[in-house]
Amino acid sequence: MSYAHPEYLISADELAADPAGKRVLDTAVLLSPAPEGGYRVESGLERFNEGHIPGALFLDLVGDASDTSTGLGFTLPPVAQLEALFRRLGVSNASEVVLYSSGHTMWATRAWWLLHYCGHRHARVLDGGLRAWRAAGHPTSTAAANYPAGDFKASPNAALFADKDAVLAAIGDAEVCTVNALSPEVYAGEGDFSYGRRGHIAGSVNLFYDDLLDDGRFRDAAALREALGAKGMLGAKRVISYCGGGISATIDAFACLLCSKEEVAVYDGSMAEWVRDETLPMETGR
Repeated sequence: MSYAHPEYLISADELAADPAGKRVLDTAVLLSPAPEGGYRVESGLERFNEGHIPGALFLDLVGDASDTSTGLGFTLPPVAQLEALFRRLGVSNASEVVLYSSGHTMWATRAWWLLHYCGHRHARVLDGGLRAWRAAGHPTSTAAANYPAGDFKASPNAALFADKDAVLAAIGDAEVCTVNALSPEVYAGEGDFSYGRRGHIAGSVNLFYDDLLDDGRFRDAAALREALGAKGMLGAKRVISYCGGGISATIDAFACLLCSKEEVAVYDGSMAEWVRDETLPMETGR
């Protein structure tokens, strides 16, 4: 059994064998727990400067690819902002774009989801990221790349994101599977870490994003289908994936697309937004 969309991924060897003409974008973000709950985020630019895939440019998810006015860490920005960003990075509609992270793959899938939302049809995630690139024996570089600006024109698909009202309306709706991508402990409201209120959105199931990966790479199609199917995600009319801030949720959502489940959205505000309103229902336990 193969992926429904194998073109959404690229291996390190495949990229190394044919890098010509591709726009390779490093999406790294650094996270550390914040004393008040949630995470403190900072750009991965310094790590990028220490070594990256030759010819890569840095995509700043923290500032350039987010609406920084919401206080949520990561929020979908206006389409015009994303369009301008990708143009600055040399992207046109016909460009082959490869997204990777020097940290967790979720940063690459978040950037991929943004580009996919904007209607780009030739974007791929480097399976395993920079770690897989290095493990395959391919070189890194500290040299800065420079490309002419692209002329990317966005055609956004609003259905790829869900807002708080859509998530609230999905509670109790048997046709919608709302899935929490966080660890079982955070989902259950156990342990020391929380986003301000413990537990998960009422009625949501749990599929930990790391359970869809094997050593940083996506598991094979059969394993993904088994994991998604066990949570009711493949049989539901629609899937809404959420996490803490709309990042690791893109792992679950991306896996859905790999398995031909197209009716999937990411709840952009996720727990960071949901916990702010104490009238919004939450549950604890597994």
